[in-house]
Amino acid sequence: MPAESVFPQLEALLPHVQKPIQYVGGELNSTVKEWDSCDVRWALMYPDAYEVGLPNQGVMILYEVLNEREGVLAERTYSVWPDLEALMREHKVPQFTVDSHRPVKAFDVFGLSFSTELGYTNMLAALELADIPLEAKDRTLDDPIVLAGGHAAFNPEPIADFIDAAIIGDGEQAVLDMTEIIRAWKAEGRPGGREEILFRLARTGSVYIPRFYDVEYLPDGRIGRVVPNKSGVPWRVSKHTVMDLDEWPYPKQPLVPLAETVHERMSVEIFRGCTRGCRFCQAGMITRPVRERSITGIGDMVEKGLKATGFEEVGLLSLSSADHTEIGDIAKGLADRYEEDKIGLSLPSTRVDAFNVDLANELTRNGRRSGLTFAPEGGSERMRKVINKMVSEEDLIRTVATAYGNGWRQVKLYFMCGLPTETDEDVLQIADMATAVIQKGREVSGKNDIRATVSIGGFVPKPHTPFQWAPQLSAEETDARLEKLRDKIRGDKKYGRSIGFRYHDGKPGIVEGLLSRGDRRIGSVIRAVYEDGGRFDGWREHFSYDRWMACAAKTLPEFGVDVDWYTTRERTYEEVLPWDHLDSGLDKDWLWEDWQDSLDETEVDDCRWTPCFDCGVCPQMDTQIQIGPTGKKLLPLTVVK
Repeated sequence: MPAESVFPQLEALLPHVQKPIQYVGGELNSTVKEWDSCDVRWALMYPDAYEVGLPNQGVMILYEVLNEREGVLAERTYSVWPDLEALMREHKVPQFTVDSHRPVKAFDVFGLSFSTELGYTNMLAALELADIPLEAKDRTLDDPIVLAGGHAAFNPEPIADFIDAAIIGDGEQAVLDMTEIIRAWKAEGRPGGREEILFRLARTGSVYIPRFYDVEYLPDGRIGRVVPNKSGVPWRVSKHTVMDLDEWPYPKQPLVPLAETVHERMSVEIFRGCTRGCRFCQAGMITRPVRERSITGIGDMVEKGLKATGFEEVGLLSLSSADHTEIGDIAKGLADRYEEDKIGLSLPSTRVDAFNVDLANELTRNGRRSGLTFAPEGGSERMRKVINKMVSEEDLIRTVATAYGNGWRQVKLYFMCGLPTETDEDVLQIADMATAVIQKGREVSGKNDIRATVSIGGFVPKPHTPFQWAPQLSAEETDARLEKLRDKIRGDKKYGRSIGFRYHDGKPGIVEGLLSRGDRRIGSVIRAVYEDGGRFDGWREHFSYDRWMACAAKTLPEFGVDVDWYTTRERTYEEVLPWDHLDSGLDKDWLWEDWQDSLDETEVDDCRWTPCFDCGVCPQMDTQIQIGPTGKKLLPLTVVK
């Protein structure tokens, strides 16, 4: 039976909500397939508003990979704003896809991509609106498999009660493999029901099914062990790694949004993974090894993507784009090719030690000269050794001197507060660095309209990093430290007016810390927050720290733990961590040794350019670093007359 569109009911509600355009679908390059022509159907969700979710590369790639496969259908759904949620509940309109407005409950798989843990309450809202039981144990054969992916899925334990499955790592091949298993099970008449299909996925060793694992706790609240409760289920579940990115040139037809979104550009991932070894950076650790897309592969993707979208800017994405071995040739080749079309190029941010004016000039040749963003992360030289961010103050001053001397007027400097072993003095040195930047800028440019913006985020320890054992700074201590820094910057009569200061208070970081290093007991907190009205926790205007703390105080005492136990407590080597049975490829002993090195302020080089440091990823995952140079040049396209 085809799933009927709910658009007739939805359409009557749209005049009464903000930004109704985000719910109507029909974007350029979207795909709608006949329901009955497909035997496996996916609903893909980025659990945030359309304006944040639509540009998400992960969802866009999986949407296209699945829809390219014959007999497979994928549609997208996003979080609805509270105004529409209230009306949908009142008029009994279920969670729908934007492509054809089919009910999410009708699909075989409901896949959610979490780049941040603060999307968990939005997942519960979508489940309830879809009429899918919130807890996996209450679902029947007629409910979709609820699947989590994305970076937060590397520790899915806090949402283990609410999901049926998790995929860790790269999703492209993983969703296709999962599709074939579901297809075969359905063709056989769905034998064994929901339990059987979940078991078939689990025994592959690459899909994590929480219900097949029991967690045992020690009297002091720590985890004793995590054990499979069903024969044939592996003790550890491995991450997926896609090799040779040129074989996966997605998205080929990027979606063009109908409403304004956070990124109005066509983006190409120029490489995946990072081995710089910043100890706070989960993304760099879990995406190893480095795999570069070739210069010609990038050129082909840009050419096809621009033709398919009409965008006027290309984002060259990765965790550290200026580290691509051929970034100079890529930037020059693209700038040459699209000079007449005035297509701008952008990098997310630039490493201080990878910046050069030739690269910067190529990036701005066809577009506007916007500000430059650099991320020293630590305010003092000592802190940068602790976090393995090998950038000296001299490097930074030399780099900004080059930028200001070549016509830039604005730089943005990103730092963290609350890093392990940090003191007030380490943070106050951020003001000294910003002052030195302005001073140098005025000197080399001969002008006084030089500006620097200092942006500070709170440090949150993340799973699968050397800092997974570290204590987190309390919200009160974070706020006090940042207040001292603000006062120092504002008190500088000579340079203070030229320094912008943006920071997040410490409260959202504590909630993120609770969710990122939590175990299954945190599910009770998430559910209580959701039932108390928690939604869109990643948005400052919707986030309520008091709600999270009240719900934690209500639910956690029965387990003998509290928020501080999960956040500000340091872990020991012997402790079983909630995610130890999920294999990111990183050797736990190597992570521990790197944690000890950080306490000794010992730096570690990038293994792209030096001998292997035995992190474990390449042998354990049967992968290897894939980098250039290829020796090829990106030639301008010849127009056939």
